Formats: sequence, structure tokens, C-alpha cells
Amino acid sequence: MNFILAVKRLMKEAAELKDPTDHYHAQPLEDNLFEWHFTVRGPPDSDFDGGVYHGRIVLPPEYPMKPPSIILLTANGRFEVGKKICLSISGHHPETWQPSWSIRTALLAIIGFMPTKGEGAIGSLDYTPEERRALAKKSQDFCCEGCGFAMKDVLLPLKSGSDSSQADEEAKELARQISFKAEVNSSGKTITESDLNHSFSLHDLQDDIPTTFQGATASTSYGVQNPSAASPEQPAQPAAKNTSLSPRQRRAQQQSQRRSSPSPDVIQGQQPRDNHTDHGGSAVLIVILTLALAALIFRRIYLANEYIFDFEI
Repeated sequence: MNFILAVKRLMKEAAELKDPTDHYHAQPLEDNLFEWHFTVRGPPDSDFDGGVYHGRIVLPPEYPMKPPSIILLTANGRFEVGKKICLSISGHHPETWQPSWSIRTALLAIIGFMPTKGEGAIGSLDYTPEERRALAKKSQDFCCEGCGFAMKDVLLPLKSGSDSSQADEEAKELARQISFKAEVNSSGKTITESDLNHSFSLHDLQDDIPTTFQGATASTSYGVQNPSAASPEQPAQPAAKNTSLSPRQRRAQQQSQRRSSPSPDVIQGQQPRDNHTDHGGSAVLIVILTLALAALIFRRIYLANEYIFDFEI
């Protein structure tokens, strides 16, 4: 089904691009509807001004749901020859491709991207302006062995009318929009997915691991030291750091902390009671010893008096 839709779409685009313009032209090969050869004119007022560049567009069977691959065949100093170039509208970036884009969109994007910096992208080159101007003059003598087109005869003569300037502006605006969209999508994807996946894995694993380890997991995920490992003199961590935990996870964390060590309040509350018990026992012991000593003295006095009384009789 996708193959049939791709064929219908490509036949429609082939009919729309049958007549060349002064800026671009593209048509499929006679024996392969999924390989197109294109020719674009270098953007004016740039290092590529005056150049005519030829290349291939290889489309997947899932087109337009998946992007094409773009290969330059003419030396130009911006893209490598015979290698799939990396653009946000090519097969290297399927995440930025839109099915509403077409082969004409790709042609305008190539024109718009030529004056931009390569910045180490796949298939990109950063030749000097002098080298690019020399290659632009030489490109007019290029003849493609695959389709048989000579670059001098492919495009219409360049004219300075409104249609020509409109195509140039459209190419620049399209390159700017596509480049900005690719930058936003790539950065948003990197930050969003990595952060969400990391947070999701930590919180979901806490529901499955034993409760004795949940407190340590929660403190690690938020960069806070486990309160149960701290000394009693250290103040407790603010409760605001656990606001993102579910009630079940907070209860499990509190249970883990209570089992691992008693709270400082409990220790401080027990110390007065222990001291009071020690003082009370000492007082009782003193009273008992005093009474025993008094009884012993009283008995000695009593026995002494009884002995004197018997002696006088």
C-alpha cells in the first residue's frame, strides 16, 4: 500500500517538475522511478554564483513518509561528491522530515544550504571562497554519465525577473526554517527524552524494590544525603525536597528511616528519664543503708544496756 502511494506521489511530482526553470530541474530515471537526477544553480551573491551543480535523489519505498537521500555529483566545495549529505531534509534526519515536503522542497533547500557553514556535518566541506568560485566555473562543463545531461543545456538562462528573485528568496527562507526546526527538534529531543526516561526509571523502580532501599533511592535521585546515615546532631533535611514523591513512596521512606535508626527527638526524650531513674535508685539505696545502720546501732545500744542491768542484779 505504501509503495502504491509512493508511486502516485512521485508521478505527480514528475509531471510538476517536467519543465526546467532557471534555478532547478529534476526528473526520475527512465528505468527507476525512485532515483531522480537533479540540477540546481548556485545561489547568487555567494561563492557558488555562476555554478551549475548536478546530483542524485534516492527515494525510499515509504516516500513521502520517509525522507530521500541526496548525493552531489558535481564538485562544489560545500558537499562531498558521491556521498549522502547530511541535511535536516535528507535521510540522515528522519525526525525533522515532513510528508508535506517534496522533491522541489529538497531542491530549494540544497540551494539555500549551499552558502551555510558545514560545521563538520556528514558529507560537508568548508573550502575557501577562491576554491569554490573556481569549482563554480568548472561545474558548467560537467556532463552526467547516468542521465546524459550536460550542465550548459539543463537549466533555462538566468533572468532577473520577479520569478527568479522569488525563487532565491524562497530558497533562503526554506533553508533558514528547516535549519531552525532541526536545531530545536534535536536539542528538545535530547533534553526531554533523556530527562524523562531517567526520572521515569527511578520513580518506577521504587515501586518494585524493597522498602528498606526506597529511602536511599529517593535521596540519590534528588542529590540529597540519606538522613538515616547522618548523626543525631545534624538538622533534618527540609521536607520540600520530597514533594515529588508519591504518598506511598514517602511512607516507605519514613518507615525505612525509622527502622534504620531512632530519631534525635526519641534519643533526647529518653535521656532525662534515664537520669531520673538513676538518681531515684541511688536515693533508695542510701535510705536503706541508713536504716540498716541505724538498726544496727540501736541493737548494740540495747544489748549493752541489758548486759549492765544483769550485772547489777
